[in-house]
Amino acid sequence: MSKLSVLKIKSITKIGMHSDGDGLVLKVQKSAVEGQFNKTWIYRWGANGANSMGLGSLDEVSLAEARDLAREYRKMYKNGLDPRSEREKAKQALKASHTKGFTFKEASEQYISSHKFSWRNPKHADQWTNTLNTYAFPIMGKIQCADITVDHVYEVLKPIWEKKNETAMRLRGRIETVLAWASSMEHRTFSNVASYKGNLQYRLPTISRRNRIKHHNAMPYDVLPKFILENKNEISTSWKALLFCILTATRTSETIQASWSEFDLSKKLWIIPKERMKKSKEHRVPLSDQAIKLLNSQLSNGSKWVFNNEQINKDKDIAEYKDKSLSNMAMLTFIRRRDVNKTFTVHGFRSTFRDWAAEKANYPREVCEQALAHSLADQAEAAYQRADYFDKRKTLMQEWADYCFSLN
Repeated sequence: MSKLSVLKIKSITKIGMHSDGDGLVLKVQKSAVEGQFNKTWIYRWGANGANSMGLGSLDEVSLAEARDLAREYRKMYKNGLDPRSEREKAKQALKASHTKGFTFKEASEQYISSHKFSWRNPKHADQWTNTLNTYAFPIMGKIQCADITVDHVYEVLKPIWEKKNETAMRLRGRIETVLAWASSMEHRTFSNVASYKGNLQYRLPTISRRNRIKHHNAMPYDVLPKFILENKNEISTSWKALLFCILTATRTSETIQASWSEFDLSKKLWIIPKERMKKSKEHRVPLSDQAIKLLNSQLSNGSKWVFNNEQINKDKDIAEYKDKSLSNMAMLTFIRRRDVNKTFTVHGFRSTFRDWAAEKANYPREVCEQALAHSLADQAEAAYQRADYFDKRKTLMQEWADYCFSLN
């Protein structure tokens, strides 16, 4: 028999349990607010009410609703089911129903779209999209996030784990991040099947760091002067950018995104702001005579960029392209057209410079590393290093430029 009523419930102030019968109990506790009480519903079942679970507060669940829930759970118990387990199953089924139609591809695209503006390098969004597009989407792109298993992830990674391990490792991390995001958005309720430790590490072979890292192919330094001589009469922006990149031993992005505001030609100085540097630290670059001559040849390009996009489209005003920096593929395309074996890369010329400095120049290691804007591997040594060796690097970079043009 029901023992409680709506009016009686409102008037109860006695702390403790107040039974309504058939396992439904109203629990009354003191509130943090003086003179008020917290009242919640509890359903008990089993021998002497040994098992119990909450049904919600009186503010959220009325007496009639609490009785309906108690009646439903009582039927479950009579049919040999555990009410708590059945409620959890219902919750999981409801969450799973929300994930229907939300695929891994959709989750990836939404994650990239919502996070790309916070990434330091704009190219990261393209890198994420390209790797997922190439390797993950063909296998699991159309699968709902809730249905993705470790087998799916393994199928994506296995073909490239040994051949392209660096790419595979980045890809695994990106899949893990997307699935974690999907879980946080309640589109997935299971553990992260793309995690490595305690999961994929037992399926995928361990690749040593030495075998994992693939360095950019570098042109031997004794071949470089001939390469520069062969392009002596080249006037394209792609070649000028590549030559400037070689003379300054900088990275592709640092060169193609160089703007005139970063230069003081009278002081033969280029200051790359920290926002454009890999280590997020401002880098001063001493300019050789050859680099200054090259820059002077670009002064009339009519753009804020030193190396602007020179693409011409008859249907569009050429001025539109002057406002764009050179494509990040332009220099590599130039190299590929002249390299029969198509092995050398733009970044590899930094290694060319470093090999020449080690073999032919007479400068301390830290000066050469600073020329490349590298951090010292020895953290204790790096902690005490404050100077950027600019004066020494002036002579180093002039010697390097003289060597590059030694056959001209």
